[in-house]
Amino acid sequence: MIPFLIMAVVLWGVGAVTHAPKRARWAMIGILYVAVILALAVLPDAHPMRTTLGGSLGEWLLLGGFAAVIMAYRFGLRVLRSRVAPVADSEAEGPFRPAELDRYMRHILLREIGGPGQKKLKEAKVLVVGAGGLGAPILQYLAASGVGTIGVIDDDVVEASNLQRQVIHTDANLGVPKVFSAAEAMRAQNPFIEVRPYNRRFDESCVALIREYDLVLDGSDNFDTRYLVNALCVTEKTPLIAAAITQWEGQISTYNAAKNGPCYQCVFPERPAAGMVPTCAEAGVAAPLPGILGTMMAMEALKEITGAGQGLIGRLLIHDALYTETRVITVKKREDCPICGRNSHG
Repeated sequence: MIPFLIMAVVLWGVGAVTHAPKRARWAMIGILYVAVILALAVLPDAHPMRTTLGGSLGEWLLLGGFAAVIMAYRFGLRVLRSRVAPVADSEAEGPFRPAELDRYMRHILLREIGGPGQKKLKEAKVLVVGAGGLGAPILQYLAASGVGTIGVIDDDVVEASNLQRQVIHTDANLGVPKVFSAAEAMRAQNPFIEVRPYNRRFDESCVALIREYDLVLDGSDNFDTRYLVNALCVTEKTPLIAAAITQWEGQISTYNAAKNGPCYQCVFPERPAAGMVPTCAEAGVAAPLPGILGTMMAMEALKEITGAGQGLIGRLLIHDALYTETRVITVKKREDCPICGRNSHG
């Protein structure tokens, strides 16, 4: 094969000197390859030329097939870019830059997302409640996925005990408000997104904040906040993805009463009695568990925004990490729910 490679290099060099287009150079090398294949196909086995060329006909065909696969892959990427660019460039607001196309190409290759789905992600506004165990992976993956505007609300600061599982924060940010620590990491991950940190506690006044967003993800760690987030989302008809974790277990669902699904209070009508569900600070939590559930929340957010696959409306996913078991149960809207039921004002 050495003579072939030498001749291919010579042809490429001649083409470069004469400023021939790259397509013409590749075409010359292709003609040379076809000539080699024809020679191996017609020459007798003992012919000196076969020895000079080296390799059997099958090996040369395999080499050609490998080169064809690479060329087909590169051609496919160019086609995908050409399909996405007109969609983006047709809008004066927020077109994809070349660097963004390279960054999101693995999404664009997915049939269920593609260029239109990535454009929906870029235009989406998502509010994340909590920048702790669940919030950390949510924020990281929403940022990496190209969600255009991400709000995060939390009033805590980074503490040493957080670093065991809240992987968006670093030791250098001890004492820094979590929302600013998280925003710094998200902007470093993806400079093409907008991050809005709110260093405050989530309360009833946040209904105005929810109006600014298309989707809310609740990663809070107490029932009072969960019930309040749910009530405000029902009032504003904003879909909500919520999860909770403790020790080795976690659960997640999507709540959207506007689409006739249950709200959070339909599924959990009353908060547990004091001491029945200890907090992570009281009972401990396995470090990767919030990563598992938080990443699931980010995945459900991408599906909710792009319309890909089947979401978790009307289904509650329960994950037991200690025994590696995951099950999904059906949950239904309650007509007597005080938040979204027939007699509610939501």
